[in-house]
Amino acid sequence: MKEYSKEELKKIQECELLLLDEFIKICGDNDLTYFAWGGTGIGALRHKGFIPWDDDIDLGMPAQDLEKLTEIIENQFSEKFSIISASTDINYPLPTTRLMLRGTQFCEETLKNINCDLGIFLDLYAFDNVPDDEKLYKSQARAAWFWSHIRLLLSINDPVIMIHGPKGALVRIACRIASFILRLTHVSPSYALKKENEARRRYAGVSTRRIAYLNDTSPFTATYPRDEVFPLRPLEFEGRQVYFPNKLEKHLSTLYGDFMTLPPVEKRKNHYPARLDFGPYADLPRCSPRS
Repeated sequence: MKEYSKEELKKIQECELLLLDEFIKICGDNDLTYFAWGGTGIGALRHKGFIPWDDDIDLGMPAQDLEKLTEIIENQFSEKFSIISASTDINYPLPTTRLMLRGTQFCEETLKNINCDLGIFLDLYAFDNVPDDEKLYKSQARAAWFWSHIRLLLSINDPVIMIHGPKGALVRIACRIASFILRLTHVSPSYALKKENEARRRYAGVSTRRIAYLNDTSPFTATYPRDEVFPLRPLEFEGRQVYFPNKLEKHLSTLYGDFMTLPPVEKRKNHYPARLDFGPYADLPRCSPRS
């Protein structure tokens, strides 16, 4: 599997830092809450920036703030940035939102067959209120997760599975069969998105003790007590201050175990995308932190 050259990876990271600086400014100017998490948290704690071989930045936002950000980008910054989610383009199969540099191209192998204009991006995750009652929470989480994955199967006829050997072949066959059966039911991606959003927004107006990104690999993986996220704490990331959950170490330990230890060299991998074009940012200078 082809990997980036050092120069290509560095240029992608610089483009993402440009996006990050603008994103942070827009959030500050419009009283929008964000926090970096996941692999970006490992990078901040272990490297004070990117994991050296990593090519993305993960950012969480309260769902209502992400909706406001989408409107702001479309209405005020559309010449420089584009923003995509299933709500803005039903062909986009993922449950995340992407803030992208207009004029660039970045399309992973797994998405190369979908009809979407994808560029170098920040990955944005919508965090929703989840109820304190455990049965109600599990019902909400399962429904949101189920419909997001139904939409994924409906949106990608022939998924590119990044698993090799017999297991990969079985997963590909299972996905194709599931996609074919779903199409016989005449369920549309738009209907699946409607049901997904209904589940996610069940408790949007309710005061709850927890928030969750409900469309992760497992429906219950990314659920956090509010007091483990807020108040947010600033950490250094490539020379700038970025907000993170206040109990970041606890979250990362739960997800990754001993995250401060570097993985073996053979696991320090990245994957070259199916399409990559820096467009007007091909000669981007090193991105200095915003003052």
